[in-house]
Amino acid sequence: MPRRSAALCLALAAALAANGAAFAQADAQAKPGAPAAAAPAQAAAAKPAGRAEEQPARLERMHYAYTVQPNGAYIEQRESALKVLREDAVERAKYDSIDYSASLQTLEVIEAYTLKADGRRIAVPKSNYQVQTNDGRGDGGPAFSDVATTQLVFPDVAVGDTVVLNYRLVGKQPMFEGQFSDTGSFSDYAYLGEMTLKYDLPASMKIRKESYGALKTVRDEVVGDRRILEWRYSNREPKVFEPQVAAPFDLTRTNGASVSTFASYGDIARVYGERALPKAVPTARVRKLADEIAAGKTGQREIAQALYEWVSLNINYAGNCIGLGAVVPRDQDFVLDNRIGDCKDHATLLQALLAAKGIEATQALINSGTTYRLAPVPVASAVNHVLNYLPGLDLYLDATAKGIAFGELPWAVAGKPVLRVDRPELEARTPAPLKLGNRQRMDTQLTIAEDGSVKGTMKVELDGRAAMEFRAGLRELTDKDAAELVAKVFERAGVQATGSFRQDDPKPLRSQHRYQVEIDAKQAVQMPGAFPLGPMFMTPQPVAALVGSAQAPLIKDEGDGLCRGGRSEETYRIEFPKTVKVLAKPQDLKLESNGSRYEATYRLEGNVLHAHRVIEDATVGPVCTGEYNRGYSEFARKVLPNLKAQVIYQ
Repeated sequence: MPRRSAALCLALAAALAANGAAFAQADAQAKPGAPAAAAPAQAAAAKPAGRAEEQPARLERMHYAYTVQPNGAYIEQRESALKVLREDAVERAKYDSIDYSASLQTLEVIEAYTLKADGRRIAVPKSNYQVQTNDGRGDGGPAFSDVATTQLVFPDVAVGDTVVLNYRLVGKQPMFEGQFSDTGSFSDYAYLGEMTLKYDLPASMKIRKESYGALKTVRDEVVGDRRILEWRYSNREPKVFEPQVAAPFDLTRTNGASVSTFASYGDIARVYGERALPKAVPTARVRKLADEIAAGKTGQREIAQALYEWVSLNINYAGNCIGLGAVVPRDQDFVLDNRIGDCKDHATLLQALLAAKGIEATQALINSGTTYRLAPVPVASAVNHVLNYLPGLDLYLDATAKGIAFGELPWAVAGKPVLRVDRPELEARTPAPLKLGNRQRMDTQLTIAEDGSVKGTMKVELDGRAAMEFRAGLRELTDKDAAELVAKVFERAGVQATGSFRQDDPKPLRSQHRYQVEIDAKQAVQMPGAFPLGPMFMTPQPVAALVGSAQAPLIKDEGDGLCRGGRSEETYRIEFPKTVKVLAKPQDLKLESNGSRYEATYRLEGNVLHAHRVIEDATVGPVCTGEYNRGYSEFARKVLPNLKAQVIYQ
């Protein structure tokens, strides 16, 4: 977003700061992090950095070993050694933690110690262990997730020391009976002195395996009734990280490996469905609830919408979606009694409610990270989220994603491969975002007084993702907070103001939203002075937001990148005092590129400035080629000077 002046746009930064938390979840969906499929990479890949000697700490070794039983249960052993190179890494190196399933895994810490630079070992005493369940109670018995965390505090850590942790997790039962799968990837940008990845499996298990990048196969042999696989990797000269377009995760383009007993991704959907679908048979209680929710509704779509909205608005989220010990949905009564559940619980309850009204529905597995292409070897961790699919309406629904309107999908699951439980072998995808589906239209009318005070109104109409984000962010805004919102936003920017904020009721799940702001701001504009045009109150998708790539460094990477588009229109009527003369205004501009366009006109009638500009970013996404992204960046760079151009007056 272009830099803004402290005049008309003064309030925007303050508004975003004041309301940043409201949009954090939506931003996270738009810019998702590493996929769950790359679990070992999270330990091996430190913050991207330059050369090894520039890093505050480095992993000298990382060893993974999996011993798999015939039923698919396994013992996992990990050993890491992190060397501290700079003072600013000491505090972080003191702490390490181990996450595991408290009900299905037993943790055994084999050794944990600080290796001093002079060779002395200082063991971590038992008093430095702290066990917590994910609900913070520490009692090992949360109702919605059995994930526990054991945190260790290493003693006497200083620059030059190495913290060593070696532990074993003994699994009591498999994720899926008779099946095992695992995958890992390791960054080019993080130092890793030595890594081994070892699998010890029953020789009778039929497996698929693949490795990518710089991983080297050092062992693949049968010893008695066991098959041993081992890869090694080292990265003592990590690449220097350079700014680049956020890229989708593709295991085949990393240093990674996968091992799996699943013959296909359809097998994963099939074994999930065998255990999950019986939970979706509607109970008498669910049938009664479905009748109550659908009362007065007619038609399959209207009834489905009512049921979806009820689950989305009334069942809170908690727990593990897909993982060890988390592949069977909870009973419908349990979810209804507690009004809480994970993604499987949401999908299962919604499927049961739909079935109670005779609407066919199924479940579908998907990745909610940045994976848009399934790797050749099917692993269960490639999918970590559950949706519903309604064949009769050809519609995907995600009741877990709060704030999403019926018929829409959150960014994190749009345009992705999906495993449908009703048709496991079908190569299906969720719909990509609609072209120009995210829209904002803003109309601003301001009157500037001789002392720089500003009075006026700003009306905004939103559609699509912009509307849903804004509604979600202000859903809990009280009447009292709304009455004080304008004053508080301007106060954060150092401007005294009064005003009002009115909006559509944000509580219903809708993909449209309107709001209006009335402002009376004291001495908000320098007299004489200059300012670029821009929203003077918070808006989720101003014109400037759609040319953000113009401010990024030129990207040399030829690979695909995450992308999205939209439409934004801004109209301004700004009346200056009759004693003020407008000396300069931005120039009209009209540009087109690969389906996208920008058009701006600026007209001065006496002491009144009329401005209108619209940008249409025709990007569909969620993944674009490097060539397309570079082309749009070049287009945005031509637009940016027009947005920065100032209105000058004296």
